Amino acid sequence: MSRTRVEIVRASPAHVGRIASRMRQVDRMECAAFGHGAKDALRRGLIESCEAWTAKIDDVPVAMFGCVTVSAIEGEGRPWFLGTDAVYRRGADMLRIGPVIIDKMLDSRRELRNLVASGNGRAIRLLERWGFTVEEGEQMIGGLAFREFWMKRDV
Repeated sequence: MSRTRVEIVRASPAHVGRIASRMRQVDRMECAAFGHGAKDALRRGLIESCEAWTAKIDDVPVAMFGCVTVSAIEGEGRPWFLGTDAVYRRGADMLRIGPVIIDKMLDSRRELRNLVASGNGRAIRLLERWGFTVEEGEQMIGGLAFREFWMKRDV
């Protein structure tokens, strides 16, 4: 039996419902802390991002991610990633794909910065493996503790 790899495609509104209906609980909690449901957060991310992608396994959308430009002048972007448990079962694929996507994000930005729930251990480990710095300090938003993560482009 061959193992299907994760396929990355341009994100589409058609992917939102399939991902939202199976979104990881910790991702739902992050969305809720900012006042959004799963579908709303995915739709907003898709609309606000200059670039957005969907990870698919066997043609089924399992995660969506992208980057919102915070300041074109300062070159700052806000990367985001929301997904299902299925995508985290493909850790090796995500380790391989992540740097390629991050390089695309850094093509037109000098710095990437966002927040991750302190209890989202899988995401924190993945961010660190991709080369992000995840700060130790926490800040409370919507009753949930978050840690800042960031990366600067090598000049």
